Amino acid sequence: MTKNKLFVMLLLSFTLALTACGNDETTKKKEDSQGHADHGEMNHSGSGEVPEGLKKAETPTFKVGDKAVINADHMKGMNGAEATIAGAYDTTVYTVSYTPTTGGKKVNDHKWVIHEEIKNSGDKPLIPGTEVVLETDHMKGMKGAKATIDSAEQTTVYMVDYTPTTGGERIKNHKWVTESELSKDK
Repeated sequence: MTKNKLFVMLLLSFTLALTACGNDETTKKKEDSQGHADHGEMNHSGSGEVPEGLKKAETPTFKVGDKAVINADHMKGMNGAEATIAGAYDTTVYTVSYTPTTGGKKVNDHKWVIHEEIKNSGDKPLIPGTEVVLETDHMKGMKGAKATIDSAEQTTVYMVDYTPTTGGERIKNHKWVTESELSKDK
């Protein structure tokens, strides 16, 4: 093999390796720590309105006004943030996978959608694998999307106010954080 051919092959190999690394880094920046799509289009703050039929928790671990630490990373700056409880409700909470109605890549294992945010959900909890239609707009393209239930858990869910650990404006009425994702204030 001539020196020129060897040089060209090495240069091409090096270029391909750099391109692959560059694409990998770009992908990582667009995904959160759980490998999910970037939640940049998530409706971080909400109105505080809750779906019809959602019942307030009778004996929640964290009461409205209590302080707690968030131990979840649904979004950048959430894990470790101090939260103020804005609401506590007993329901079934689901992780779901869906393709946004606005197009784009499928979102896998989105946390969390509650029973009352699913069209025609009925009175009994749904089981993993059930196909449903979402009636919530936590993220752009979620309302009206067809989804599959990935997991289901009967628990207390909380609406919380918090300031991201990364800085920025205070998030109000964020829906939802489960009881297992909260701990007593530091």
